[in-house]
Amino acid sequence: MDPSEPGDGDHGTLADVKDDMVLPFRTERGGARGRVVRLGSVVDEILTGHDYPEPVSELLGEAVALTAMFGASLKFEGNFILQTETDGPVDLLVVDFQAPGGLRGCARFDTDKVAALQEAGDTEPSALLGHGHLAMTIDQGPETDRYQGVVPLESVDLSQAADTYFRQSEQLPTFVRVAVARHYLPGSSESGWTWRAGGLMVQHVTSEGGLEAGEDDPEVMVGEDDEDWNRVRILAETVEDHELLDPTLAPERLLYRLFHEERVRAYPANPLSVYCKCSEERIRGLLERFAADDLSDMVEDGKIIVTCEFCNRRYDFDAELFVG
Repeated sequence: MDPSEPGDGDHGTLADVKDDMVLPFRTERGGARGRVVRLGSVVDEILTGHDYPEPVSELLGEAVALTAMFGASLKFEGNFILQTETDGPVDLLVVDFQAPGGLRGCARFDTDKVAALQEAGDTEPSALLGHGHLAMTIDQGPETDRYQGVVPLESVDLSQAADTYFRQSEQLPTFVRVAVARHYLPGSSESGWTWRAGGLMVQHVTSEGGLEAGEDDPEVMVGEDDEDWNRVRILAETVEDHELLDPTLAPERLLYRLFHEERVRAYPANPLSVYCKCSEERIRGLLERFAADDLSDMVEDGKIIVTCEFCNRRYDFDAELFVG
């Protein structure tokens, strides 16, 4: 669908609008490219499966949206992994994108510290994360080298850290925004409340790329002061969180609303789904690698119980299979 062609209106019905997809696009006038991500049941399944405190769920939802946007650019079989390690109340976030569209994610946090922030009314991402780093890893398989980019997390949110990543690693002017919230959608769940997430990413692509030769200020990249890029960036900055999340506003219509003067063109969407690598066979193989003494410490009422950190699925094994 080409969103540069006007339709009958901006909004449709829930049945008309598709969720759980990444929509690539480019602006023909300004020479920018980007992606819109819209997550409904996928992010809801990931977040409700863990039953984290709401601020932790929101933070993980942002990480899922970012990972979907970045991972959708993979042109091969493999994984894109976003991971944070910090000294904050949420000291670990991991989201894994498996090409062409599988997502899973989890968080590790200090329950008491998160509760204290909630009581103080300070649950901004920077407060939850603290200081540490954000790593983005591309893994094409066991026979290839991993590529990893690492940027600091210092009193910033995930979108700001992602902007730093593209500035340092790809040297491309980039705009990134994500939004996460619970929406009331009757019939979507027993309570009617469901998690939604969305995001917009736009990059200015120049013919040369990288830093200008002899540039006095190394923070200024080719195209960053380009009139076309500034115009597209200003338009992108007008996007509202509710537009990224609205289940009745198709991503194509959102692009037309933002960039119709730029002759925006959308490409086929990339569908997203929840996946996990865990299985009884894989968990059994993992346990068989443990020493007997370590396995003995895991036994409880004659069982060894393992819960997958990503999908929260529980596996119960008879301890006699591993411990004589």
